[in-house]
Amino acid sequence: KVRQGVRLALDWGRVRIGVAACDREAILCFPVETIDARRAPIARLRELVREYQPIELILGMPKTLGGAEGPAAQQMREVAVRVKSNLADLPLRLVDERLSTVSASTLLRQAGRDSRSQRSVIDQAAAVAILEQALEYERGTGLGPGELFSEGGLV
Repeated sequence: KVRQGVRLALDWGRVRIGVAACDREAILCFPVETIDARRAPIARLRELVREYQPIELILGMPKTLGGAEGPAAQQMREVAVRVKSNLADLPLRLVDERLSTVSASTLLRQAGRDSRSQRSVIDQAAAVAILEQALEYERGTGLGPGELFSEGGLV
């Protein structure tokens, strides 16, 4: 059983942050927008949280194909600390994002978008893939996806 409530998923990159959301019933996932990661992304994220009122944030965690955490995952943990310190009341989950951008790119290519026209939406599509994977996990197990994050580490 999936918990009721909107979630926001983030595919956080150095330049762009893809944002996706799901409906209150956690059935339909959809792209929201791409945030410029170099221009006050936390302020924009706060606005999106006010607008969508999610029950939690889901942050894609870049693991290696073998499942280990490398330098990219460590950078994402630093991002998680920033997000959590600015949105302390909102649960934050770190969810394995392996292959989310690859699968998003494949779907966009199948939809007729070349790599140049994908650039504006690839991060949103990756965020949708992360969110769909997280909800599928929750449907299958009845458990919240990924790792529940707190500033001091895992909860």
